Amino acid sequence: MVKAIIFDCFGVLTGDKWKEFLATLDGAQVQPARDLNHALDRGFISQAEFFAKISELTGRAPERVEEVINSDMHKNQPLLDYIATLKPNYKVGLLSNVSSNWVRESFLNDQEQTLFDDILLSYDVGLIKPEPAIFKLSAKRLGCDTADCIFIDDSPGHCEGAEQTGMQAIVYKDFVQFKADIAQLLS
Repeated sequence: MVKAIIFDCFGVLTGDKWKEFLATLDGAQVQPARDLNHALDRGFISQAEFFAKISELTGRAPERVEEVINSDMHKNQPLLDYIATLKPNYKVGLLSNVSSNWVRESFLNDQEQTLFDDILLSYDVGLIKPEPAIFKLSAKRLGCDTADCIFIDDSPGHCEGAEQTGMQAIVYKDFVQFKADIAQLLS
């Protein structure tokens, strides 16, 4: 029985400028850039170190890299509105690989934050998706077993990681597809 629904942030609640940035890199730069991003999201390196190392890797000015990655992030308002309809019947979580408290400080306003019973940010716990431990921790913080959770992410690999812990998962492509998929799982 589904008791909790857990949402990713980037690529689901908002766009994913990091993925767009990765798409501009040549093949040999992609994995080292991902490794640096994982270190940042775990809290192992600072944002300044991250931007300096990405600059070294790509030859792009650190300010330019930061500008691209941190450019205006739109909110997926139809999804936020839908989450409000889920809240009376389910625990709602947010689980994101992120290197700072940006989600709370800059992205979601106070009212939007109340839509979530728990906000789990990777840098706070030193874990990243798709590691099983972060999905288990998210379920635990929501007071549920992983088998009672649905996880929504735009990354198939992150969804596979969630499924390995017993969660059901939906790969988010757009709001219409998501709404049809979740309706099927909740029926």
